[in-house]
Amino acid sequence: MLEIGDLTYRIGGRAILDGASARIPADARVGLVGRNGAGKSTLLRLISGESHADGGEIGVPARARIGVMAQKPPSGGETALEAVLAADTERSALLAEAETASDPDRIATIHTRLADIGAEAAPARAASILAGLGFDSAMQDTPCAALSGGWRMRVALAAVLFVRADILLLDEPSNHLDLESALWLEGFLRRVPGTLVLVSHDRELLDRVTDRTLHLDAGKLTLYAGSFSTFERTMRERRLAAERAAAALAERRARMQAFVERFRAKATKARQAQSRLKALERMGPVEPVLDPAASVSIDFPDPGPLAPPIVVLEKAAVGYGDNPPVLAGVEMRIDMDDRIALVGRNGNGKTTLARLIAGRLDAASGAVRRHSKLRIGYFAQHQADELVPARSAFAHLAALEPTMPPERLRAHLGRFGFSGPKADVPVEGLSGGEVARLMLALVSRSAPHLLVLDEPTNHLDIETRDSFAEAIGAFPGAVVLITHDAHLIDLCADRLYLVADGRCTPFDGDIADYRERVLAEERSRTRGARSETSAPHSAAARKEARRAAAASREALSGLRQAARRAEAALEKLASERAEVEAALADPTLYDGPSDRVQALLRRQGEIVRRTEQAEADWLAAHEALERTAG
Repeated sequence: MLEIGDLTYRIGGRAILDGASARIPADARVGLVGRNGAGKSTLLRLISGESHADGGEIGVPARARIGVMAQKPPSGGETALEAVLAADTERSALLAEAETASDPDRIATIHTRLADIGAEAAPARAASILAGLGFDSAMQDTPCAALSGGWRMRVALAAVLFVRADILLLDEPSNHLDLESALWLEGFLRRVPGTLVLVSHDRELLDRVTDRTLHLDAGKLTLYAGSFSTFERTMRERRLAAERAAAALAERRARMQAFVERFRAKATKARQAQSRLKALERMGPVEPVLDPAASVSIDFPDPGPLAPPIVVLEKAAVGYGDNPPVLAGVEMRIDMDDRIALVGRNGNGKTTLARLIAGRLDAASGAVRRHSKLRIGYFAQHQADELVPARSAFAHLAALEPTMPPERLRAHLGRFGFSGPKADVPVEGLSGGEVARLMLALVSRSAPHLLVLDEPTNHLDIETRDSFAEAIGAFPGAVVLITHDAHLIDLCADRLYLVADGRCTPFDGDIADYRERVLAEERSRTRGARSETSAPHSAAARKEARRAAAASREALSGLRQAARRAEAALEKLASERAEVEAALADPTLYDGPSDRVQALLRRQGEIVRRTEQAEADWLAAHEALERTAG
């Protein structure tokens, strides 16, 4: 049991937590959600003991081991594997003592305890966690100082997962992961014992891992049963109920006010009018209903039309300096209406390809042709490091567009949530999500025809991610997207390209198909690791396993396509039915020949019959999909 009682915490006089309370059962999987700046990370620091509350208390079981990611990732000379093993301080201390202990009883106690905590298997377990997070054998033996910041953050994540904490606190653990590693993390967190409190903007991670949702809003905590999607439905239902109650109250006030105005001066009704006035005063004003799902809107400017194709890659190879190409033989065509997602593990060349498409790298061989009037907006995470902390959003945009009138600068910033005084706040005073929105505003300042976006939503909250997806859907230009957020790919991408093994090839399927492929590969890798000492499978057995896996993927893909066809048919039939019913509702129809009425009625009956069949097809496809997916 993790118990939070009447917790209060202030920063600069502002209450981040104001009498917040919650009781989290043992072994619960809790998604901690709330708006950017609501205090989620602060609450995790308070639970871990890194910060101290101004009031209230946090109760944890005696001797409970709390696991939390290090604020500063390891950067010394130890290897990635050594850094992860060092996270288990008890094991490290016992091993060090075993080297110097001389008392036989103490030596026996040390070795008994080492056996109890599985010390001998620890290196294999640490290596397995690192492998799941994308580290091959060579990278596991690489000094942390030689790794990039993103990979060092993965080491820090691996370390806290290795510790086997009783209460595991994770704050945006998938931010520095690729999609493949995020899927591995999802499976790991579903299996890990103990209590989990997870802060994440990844909707699918929350839905697949958590069984409770802890909502932090206005300094208060409310615990809901169910995943994030269940929480969303609950909030929508509450909001609708509140809106109906507010509307009923407003209508009642209006009726009472009308009565007062009508009979205030009439002697026989004066007492009743005065009574109504007092009732109105007691009721108070109608409070506006705040929409908790309302988010900052994002609106990319319209670039205007451009004749296709806007970019063509023909047998293109790209790399760095005199080193061998990272990718070779790349074939791709991009038109104005394209929505392309690049998938594949980090380090395989997704960012390199994005830079080639955006014109930030030249092709080593082959050809890259771009429309002569093409404007490109390129978003990369590292670009945030180039912002000047003391400079405002307005000042950054003005520096890039010195000839643009101030009113146009502010109008463009307003498209990304920087309206009024918010545009004049220094970057150092912005949240991570606000910095991400500022970067989107800067890269789209010239109304680009093509947006090349490399992990653009890492620091955006879930609601703003939904707004981002809507903006991408409404954008009339082309988009090339790299993201670890499978939900975002599902919403935004029409085509997937797999970047792997030095190649970039179209992926035949949607993100659900790709997810199943990655999970199948992970299951295969895990089985292989478990059977390293056993006899290898025969070539025929391996071939049969691959054939069965391919058949399973093909079956799933076919069923998903059938379900999508049925959904499209239902949408089309609904549109046709609405047209027929609108025609039948027109009074002038019945002034003319009856043949027209009869034809419409027959068409209506045919649409009803076809709708019933389409609904049956849709239901059958989904039932078959559920059975096949297991």
